[in-house]
Amino acid sequence: MNFIHDQIEAFGSTVYFLEYGVFDPQDFMDQLTSLEREQFFKFNHPKRQCEFVATRILRHSIFGFKHIHYNAVGAPYIEDAGFISVSHSDHLIGIAVNKDFQIGFDLENNSDKAKRLHSKFLNQHEKIIFDLEDELEMTTCWSAKETLYKLAGRNFIDFKEELLLNKNDSDGLTGTIINPSETIEVSLHAFLYQNQIVTINKLPVVRK
Repeated sequence: MNFIHDQIEAFGSTVYFLEYGVFDPQDFMDQLTSLEREQFFKFNHPKRQCEFVATRILRHSIFGFKHIHYNAVGAPYIEDAGFISVSHSDHLIGIAVNKDFQIGFDLENNSDKAKRLHSKFLNQHEKIIFDLEDELEMTTCWSAKETLYKLAGRNFIDFKEELLLNKNDSDGLTGTIINPSETIEVSLHAFLYQNQIVTINKLPVVRK
């Protein structure tokens, strides 16, 4: 069983998942657009080829042959499909779709990696309010910052000082993106899906 499809509803967004095992990506060229077939042969690493094709298999099941485009900062979009965000983790692809507002979405495998590397992405305030010894909480913080990055609309961001996290009264997360011309407030929701942390913004972002 190489491919398992699933989907969930999350605060007005639909998140589609594709779990995949070992497969030969060249067996699924019919799921790619002509441009995507050209792109495929530019990847040398088998893992990257599988991720690329698995993403298009999932895209094809949702939208058919609508091409995944990328804007100037690398954010994906599909014409006339509303807002989308794409993420992948260990043998799992996710595409989040929202018809009404911009979304950021991230998948992270729950492991000790974020706990070991927390000093690279948490600032001093965040080190106080979050449990640095909790593997799940550290992975959630990393996933939340990746989600903020996808909503920031620019590259070359300082994850410690320009992507900020706080806890809110209901035990959820709020994020603040510090851009040169504006501040963006984000309400985040994080949950577990098959030992993966899934993070998504649950409301439209607020620009100040």
